[in-house]
Amino acid sequence: MRTKSIKKNKINVVTLGCSKNVYDSEVLMGQLKASGKDVVHEQEGNIVVINTCGFINNAKEESVNTILEYVQKKEEGDVDKVFVTGCLSERYKPDLMKEIPNVDEYFGTTELPGLLKALGADYKHELIGERLTTTPKNYAYLKIAEGCDRPCSFCAIPIMRGKHRSKPIEDIVIEAEKLAANGVKELILIAQDLTYYGLDLYKKRNLAELLEALVKVEGVEWIRLHYAFPTGFPTDVLDVMNREPKICNYLDIPLQHISDDILKSMRRGTTKEKTTKLIEEFRAKVPEMTIRTTLIVGYPGETEAHFQELKQWVKDMRFERLGCFTYSHEENTHAYNLEDDVPEEVKIDRANQIMEIQSQISWELNQQKIGQEFKVVIDRKEGNYFIGRTEFDSPDVDNEVLIDATKTYLKTGEFTTVKIIEAEDFDLYGEVVSS
Repeated sequence: MRTKSIKKNKINVVTLGCSKNVYDSEVLMGQLKASGKDVVHEQEGNIVVINTCGFINNAKEESVNTILEYVQKKEEGDVDKVFVTGCLSERYKPDLMKEIPNVDEYFGTTELPGLLKALGADYKHELIGERLTTTPKNYAYLKIAEGCDRPCSFCAIPIMRGKHRSKPIEDIVIEAEKLAANGVKELILIAQDLTYYGLDLYKKRNLAELLEALVKVEGVEWIRLHYAFPTGFPTDVLDVMNREPKICNYLDIPLQHISDDILKSMRRGTTKEKTTKLIEEFRAKVPEMTIRTTLIVGYPGETEAHFQELKQWVKDMRFERLGCFTYSHEENTHAYNLEDDVPEEVKIDRANQIMEIQSQISWELNQQKIGQEFKVVIDRKEGNYFIGRTEFDSPDVDNEVLIDATKTYLKTGEFTTVKIIEAEDFDLYGEVVSS
């Protein structure tokens, strides 16, 4: 059946999942554009590429539903071709081919050249750092490594992304310079594991040296660190953070749990004592630091006593930012051999209890900001408010600063100084300080 769409040979890239997938979609789009292809992100097009997530059950469901939605559109003649790539495709390709055969072709996470070929494009090695960014113009994700060598029992990422592979510092700097030339002012460094950066290439943890190189990139004002691993964290990074104003006093370090029994079963390679000491060291060395962490509740064997210990620890540590997830029982992971013995309603209740505690902590910490002035970047306008962030907040997951747009005109992507006049659990309200 002929497509009803008049947008001939327009490729629509649909991205699901995490910031690493956003980055991969941007690289794909950059390659397509370099081959002269008409490419858009999550708009109308008669050729669709779905970049899937396969991390936990909810993400897998969303990916499968999206594939089915576009296959239906293909059957109805609204699109011509559907291609699937990314983590779900890497992990379940044989099953997907059997269950959803009407997809034109499936590709894994390392098959970009094959995907481009199927789309009538050539893979160009020389395109280091050439991407079509899909984020607001002022920030971009910068992937510094791929894959993971950690043996965490609950995690399927090594199955989908393979072993840890660091990118050379010079390639990352070239990419950062290209982003800055396009107006990007904030680089959000991402990897499955920032802590491990450089061990494979330079035989040492080299995140600090990478940061020293990136702060020299003109035009970049903020550099933010996402997804560090607690075990073996290179503390020389804290010295660079203290010394270099461009590096945000911010660290995203998923800790997952605190009970020694659970940490051991999770194969995290650390203990409650070591983790607590590490957080104390962060705060001693960089007193201004905002720490974001994520936790998992309902892991196999998590008793009420383990959960109470975690709850008390969250109260004691008073993390500035915290997210909590329920455990997802994933095939081919080490923890899949354990009995998924915490009922779903108990998992949800535990996650809600943690987030209630965190909501109160966040409210209390935000109250302390009233009357203070902060450098804020403006991300967007929504209704009657300009919405921005401080250096202590990452896009999409953290607090936002709302500024009354009826009183002040601001440009998105610009920095301004804002005085906080009111604060809620996760939002701050501010007014621009006259320069």
